[in-house]
Amino acid sequence: MLERFFQLKKHKTDVRTEIIAGITTFMTMAYIIFLNPSILSSTGMDPQAILFATCVAAGVVTIAMGLYVNIPVALAPGMGLNAYFAVVASKQGGMDWRIALGAVFISGIVFVILTVTNVRQLLVVAIPGSLKKAITVGIGLFITIIGLKLSEILVVKAHPIPPTMEEFAKNGVAQLKFFEWDLFLGNLTQGAPLVTLIGLIITAVLMANHVKGALLIGILASTIIGIPFQVTPTEGFVFQLPRFTNLAVGALDIPGAFRMGLWTVVFTFTFVELFDTFGTLVATTTKIGVIDEKGKSPVIGKAMLIDALGVSFGALVGTSTVTAYVESAAGIGEGGRTGLTAVTTGVLFLLALLLAPFAALIPNAATSPALIIVGLLMVTTIREINFEDFTEGFPAFLTITLMPFTYNIANGIAAGLTFYTLLKLLTGKAKDIHWLMYILAGLVIVRYAFLGGE
Repeated sequence: MLERFFQLKKHKTDVRTEIIAGITTFMTMAYIIFLNPSILSSTGMDPQAILFATCVAAGVVTIAMGLYVNIPVALAPGMGLNAYFAVVASKQGGMDWRIALGAVFISGIVFVILTVTNVRQLLVVAIPGSLKKAITVGIGLFITIIGLKLSEILVVKAHPIPPTMEEFAKNGVAQLKFFEWDLFLGNLTQGAPLVTLIGLIITAVLMANHVKGALLIGILASTIIGIPFQVTPTEGFVFQLPRFTNLAVGALDIPGAFRMGLWTVVFTFTFVELFDTFGTLVATTTKIGVIDEKGKSPVIGKAMLIDALGVSFGALVGTSTVTAYVESAAGIGEGGRTGLTAVTTGVLFLLALLLAPFAALIPNAATSPALIIVGLLMVTTIREINFEDFTEGFPAFLTITLMPFTYNIANGIAAGLTFYTLLKLLTGKAKDIHWLMYILAGLVIVRYAFLGGE
């Protein structure tokens, strides 16, 4: 039955190989089970509810990819977009997490429309390769900063700013800024920073030796190491089968998202996921011969449709944007060639729900090393950007730097789009600009000119 459904012989594989490949893929991306709650809980969401949503979304959507598309690609809440979600739905972001989930759901519907009309594929062609790579690099730096802050290696401190008499007379007390925020190096010999550094060394050594599941092993090792340092909250812990409460299933607020006019947030979710998924699908499946280097394939539309539906499904169960994972390449490297690999990975994510009681034990100091190293893996894409061509390199540079420096992914993307179009146009290289780039750049200029930069 499995042979006939997944066409194993046609793809020169067998059940044993596919299952081992699925387990391998799961081991390399299982860190998201603990990392996603660590990131999204800053919005006020319940960590166990996030773990539930993470496992269910990853499990169901990955199984759907395997059954419907028959390729060995796994999906889960994506790194980078979960960080962006946490920022916009934090106290500083001023948005309730339910409304943010509504924005994610809307972006999924946008994806479905773009996919069935083939516009999604057109957008991928329109955006130049240098900007696609720069987005990945910028998000990598963004994630790294989050990891350093969660670990307390970087500490946010405020210092007073005495207002001038002119400011006081002009603005009054209510509008004066009395504090300025800076980042400082924390105490590296105590608690969380020390556990993070030890975990970072362990994980880096495992990565250097190409150990499968290195990030997950690093998280678990750091959690154990955190016990004697009183960083891991083990007091009163008793294992029992999970009884999920405070779930965010169906808690999304779609009308609220429309009322707030969150088109910029929806655009960012859509824009980043657009290229992330396309790049991942091409990178992970070129090796199995179903997608060429330009992304053309009989299955690309079906894969993107599952991905699009997965975004909205993830929002329904209570997590940030679900996307294809580049870690799927690990399973492909183990010989995975069909959807049976994906189905195996998806089933393991559903079984991982039993690990929910342990989620509360995972401190930020244990997940921070994984964030930092994931940042590195994303930043390595910078070597593929042509900085010798200033019209390519400068827009990419702005994209990369503005994301972490302004703590806003959308700002980096907007700057890159605008300057790429302007530089190419003003230096006689208009032929390098896809017509759709003019529209995107125009939308960016209108957005910042009339709506500001917040």
